[in-house]
Amino acid sequence: MTPTLRVSDLAEADLYSRLSHDGLWLKSGPLSLHIRSDEPVVSEAIAALYPDHALADADFADFHVRVGRAEGLRRWIRPQVLFHLDGRTPFKPLPRAQSFAMLEWGINWCIATYCHQYLVIHAGVIERNGFAAILPAPPGSGKSTLTAALIQRGWRLCSDELTLLDPATAQVIALARPVNLKNKSIDVIRAFEPGTVFGPECPDTHKGRVAHLRPPRESVLRVGEGATPRWVIFPQWAAGVPLTTKAIPRAEAFIELAENAFNYSMLGETGFETLAKTIDACDCMSLRYSDLDEAVAAFERLAEDARQ
Repeated sequence: MTPTLRVSDLAEADLYSRLSHDGLWLKSGPLSLHIRSDEPVVSEAIAALYPDHALADADFADFHVRVGRAEGLRRWIRPQVLFHLDGRTPFKPLPRAQSFAMLEWGINWCIATYCHQYLVIHAGVIERNGFAAILPAPPGSGKSTLTAALIQRGWRLCSDELTLLDPATAQVIALARPVNLKNKSIDVIRAFEPGTVFGPECPDTHKGRVAHLRPPRESVLRVGEGATPRWVIFPQWAAGVPLTTKAIPRAEAFIELAENAFNYSMLGETGFETLAKTIDACDCMSLRYSDLDEAVAAFERLAEDARQ
């Protein structure tokens, strides 16, 4: 059996050469990505954040994407880059320093826009002992910070931004891509777990200061394992508050998840049935917290109760 080649098996020069010319063929969960970019920051970030991801066969990709320099004067004066999908440019250009962030945001957009074989929900999702916790929340709620903390304490990362639900099985499909952190969350996680690996920081994006966190190796190696939804938890960080949890009626949680789904209406009856199965199998609650250690302990209690 041929051993699986991973990004870490490529020398730095080889990785950059592939990205700059024929492209890097990369596996991300059930998806294959074909990535091209001659921006050094993209090569450096992929080396730092994707070392455990498997290389894909160079014969098929779900998405062919490229991040490259904008043409005209912008190529030389205050250079900007564009995100290309199959030759199209769906977004406005961004400063060259944001090349890798643009790649990550662009891939998220591709999945949310085109992966209609799944119900796609704007939510983080983590797993423990085969059970998944879905964490939908608006920006600024502390969802990504909480996700980053939990995966440093034994929870498996399935996804930070996009929960993929398989309509056939109602299982969570894992992606295990880097976690996108913003502003103070970057410093909070660095202090919470000093050994975490971050990619390049982008100080002036439309989201503020942004950096991506490397997913744990085990999460990447187990990316082919599904997970059974067990909890839908709406986190909310607030300074100085004691940790509180509150049960949410399933009907209310259903509506909230439907509103956070990118393709619920498009999938019609399939979307309704998939979401209904998910909600029926889950305990639904809100979680308000200020202290990450307290929040992690609360999740540990949920995992322990689910095993009994």
